[in-house]
Amino acid sequence: MSLHEELTAVKRSLDDLVRTVGLLERRIGETPAPEAGPLAPALVHELIPIPDTPYNHALWADADDEGLGVHSRRT
Repeated sequence: MSLHEELTAVKRSLDDLVRTVGLLERRIGETPAPEAGPLAPALVHELIPIPDTPYNHALWADADDEGLGVHSRRT
């Protein structure tokens, strides 16, 4: 594809984007704003502490390292 064709394709895409944004702006302007009402209570997330101690490697003694093959064998 030549430079001229690429620039024409980019200009066409940009024009499509500008037209689409204009349509969205008009639709947003036509949509009535929601009435002011009570706000939903904020979600409260409980923080769970994660210890700094190393994991027990015995939990994964028989597991393979994903994507790396078996830990005890060479790849």
